[in-house]
This record gives sequence, structure tokens and C-alpha cells, in this order.
Amino acid sequence: MIKKQHPLWFAILSIGMLGACADLPSPLLAQTAKPNIVLIMADDQGWGQTSYNGHPILKTPNLDAMANRGLRFNRFYAAAPVCSPTRAAVLTGRTHRRCGVESHGYALRRNEKTIAQALQRAGYATGHFGKWHLNGFRGPGVPILKDDPYRPDQFGFQSWLSVSNFFDMDPIMSRNGEFQEFRGDSSEIIVAEALEFIEKSARVNQPSFSVIWYGTPHNPFKASDEDTAPFSELDKQSRTQLGELVAMDRSIGTLRKRLLKLGIADNTLVWFTSDNGGLPRMKPETTGGLRGFKGSLYEGGLRVPGIIEWPAKIQPRVTNYPAVSMDIFPTLAEIVGINESNWLTPQDGVSLVSVFDNELESRNKPIGFSYSGNAALIDNQWKLVKTKSKKSKPSQMELFDLSADNQEANNLFSKRPEIAKEMGAKMAEFERSVQKSVDGEDYDQPIAADHRPPTQWTEFEGYQPYLSKWKKRWEYQGRIK
Repeated sequence: MIKKQHPLWFAILSIGMLGACADLPSPLLAQTAKPNIVLIMADDQGWGQTSYNGHPILKTPNLDAMANRGLRFNRFYAAAPVCSPTRAAVLTGRTHRRCGVESHGYALRRNEKTIAQALQRAGYATGHFGKWHLNGFRGPGVPILKDDPYRPDQFGFQSWLSVSNFFDMDPIMSRNGEFQEFRGDSSEIIVAEALEFIEKSARVNQPSFSVIWYGTPHNPFKASDEDTAPFSELDKQSRTQLGELVAMDRSIGTLRKRLLKLGIADNTLVWFTSDNGGLPRMKPETTGGLRGFKGSLYEGGLRVPGIIEWPAKIQPRVTNYPAVSMDIFPTLAEIVGINESNWLTPQDGVSLVSVFDNELESRNKPIGFSYSGNAALIDNQWKLVKTKSKKSKPSQMELFDLSADNQEANNLFSKRPEIAKEMGAKMAEFERSVQKSVDGEDYDQPIAADHRPPTQWTEFEGYQPYLSKWKKRWEYQGRIK
């Protein structure tokens, strides 16, 4: 039963709308004109790790239900092939190197403007739940310190229950800087917390923006016996990873059912994706037959599940339109009516609002990737991949027609020189632009001289008082000397 707040309750009585049954959508929670927004991101889930994308043994009924009721992307791309960079791109609409997030465990520059800050100014309650990984710490997830200058509220999240990196069963987390220990599956814990935040906002008729960033299915893997039981024929690593995905999918079902019961599902936009492609050495394989894995700029490292469910505005459909993590900010900005003063330029994403109702023939802006000295550019059906060579040899160039060669097996670089030349020019322009951002040319103020470099949290002074206590925790064993 939902607890009743007296001012709302008397208002409802006065207009004769007293609800008769707690099992029906609650009349206490009025629909706001602006949609509630929930961004969900898995950690290392490959494109092939859903049953709607044909996984041979994993069942994901709740993701399947989302896909069947929303806009399902066959070609959704993570902004980078590893985690922190994609998270930076989600928040800023900019490719990660512009933001100073070169790879995993890099801190987001405090000069950046985020979608959470923009939505807060637009009247939203903003909350972050789960993996953060934008405060410059490496190692297994650790609660975020109250005085960390890179904590979530410094980037627009009024409420947060967060850890620095991946987290699993029975996690220790930070609630607005206060450390708390939890029991249970990490996916279910953060969804329960997000739902409490969403309901609290809905009760006062305030739209909410909730970011749910799972630690699943990142290594190390830990899942209940019940969730791993269907995969008993597999090796321990594979069956436990799939067990984590079972629990994650169940938590998505909890989220969707509760939104429906609260009476706000119709005007809540739920966007699901993953931070990078799937992991190698898993059985069955994680990428649905795509080339490469996490860390690679081939499709298997970048292409991920992507679904937007918003019943009030989106009719169920599958699209082949190429979309990417950087598109989240401009899409939400158009929906809510956020003006240009709320973001930095260059922006690398585009709004997907026009894709909600129409299958557009082409994307008007290429998608660029730059990671670890390598680069890729996707321009609708064409993809150019540049791989740095060892020593002084020139980089290897590959051109693929993804409309005919999803697995990137046929290099057309020498066979289609006109396309290769055009794509090469676009890639060069993208790389020049990114380098200007890396150098700080997008900012009114200089990059902070004390910007945190990637740091092992076990060596950071602020965590020293906790090391002796945490030494026996399973996720930190072998990490704390």
C-alpha cells in the first residue's frame, strides 16, 4: 500500500477521485507534463546477450517486453569500447576524449556541462544509482567519499547512492557521502532505491531524472544459485555471468511493474543500453557473432543493446537507424526544451526524436570513435577503422559496408577508394576537432591544474582509515595489502 500524503489526499477527495484498490495505478501520483526519465546502463553486456537478439540459452523476458513495447535499435553503439568513456559521453553528449576521459578510471573534467545539471535547472529531481566511475579511481567499486570533488552531486545529481566502479552481491555503497552496507543482488538494490526516489518525486508532482548504472555483468561474477541454475552445464565463469544478467533482467521487470502500479509508466521514458561490447572467453559468446569484444573498435566492442520505451509517445518498432550514447543528451534536450546554453560544443550526438515516429533513410552526422590511439568512423552503412601499428609503420586502414557485412570480414579499403577517401577526410576532421577539445579549447576557464589522474583508490589518503576494515570483504581481497 502506498503511504498517503495528507495535502494530496484531501485534494483528491475534493474532486471525487478516491482510489478503490491499491493494486490499480495510484491516483495519488499525478502525471507531470514533462516525462519522467530513467536511463539504464548495463556494465559489459554484449549485443548478443538478450533473448530478443537471439541468445541461445539466456532468457531476458523483461528486456524483451521493453523491446516489444518500445523503439528497439538494431544498431545502437556505445560511445567507447570501455566503461568510463561511455558514461562521460552519456552525461555530456560529447565523445569522451573531449571530456578528458581517455579510458577507464579517468575523471570527468569539472569544466563539462551535463544533462543532469540541465534537467535540474529545468525543474527535475535528479538521482544517480549504482556505478559512477567518473571520479578518477581504478579498482573494484568503493563508496564515494563525501568530499570527493568528482562525486555525482558536483555534476548535477541531487541524490545519489553510488560506488566508484563495478559492484556485486552485498555491496557497500555511498548515500550522498554516507557509507552503507547492503544485502542482496546489486541490480535489485539500486532499482529499489531508484523507485523510492521516483515515487517521492511523483508524490509532489515533480518530474524525475534517474540514472541506474548497473555493475552487472562485469567481472568478478557473483550470482545466486537460483539464478545460475539454468546454466549448470557451463563453466563457472560463464554460468555466473549469465546468472547476473538474469537478476538484472528481473530488476528491470520490477522497475516497469512499479512504474505501472504508480500510474506514471505512460509518461516515463526508459532508455536501456550497455557501456561497451561483450566480454571474450564466455560461453555462449557475448556479441551475437559480431567481430571483436570489449576494448575493440570493431562492432563487437561497440554495438550494444538499445531500447527506448515511452508509451505516451513511441509506438513499438524496430529501427536500423545508427544511434550512439552521445545522442542521449540532445534527445532529452529536445524533449524537455533545454536551450543551447546548457551544453558545450562541439556536440557529437544528434536528437533521435524524429526517429520515434519515422524510419529515417540516413543519419546526417557521422559517429566518430577515438580510443587508445585507434579510431573508427561510422557514416550510415560505411565504417572506417584505423588501427595503429607498432613502431614506425603506418596505421592499418579498413573499410566495411555494414549493410552487407555485419561481421566486418571484407575490407573494401582498396576496392572502394572513393568511399575510403571521403571517409578518411571525415575521420581526419573528427580527430582534429577532438584534439582541440583535449587541449581545452571548448572551455571558458582553463582545465583545473589539480585534475585527478587515474588513481588506485587503495593508495588514496581518504580511503586509508577504511582499509583494515574492508580487507576481509570478498570484492577487495587481494587488493588491499
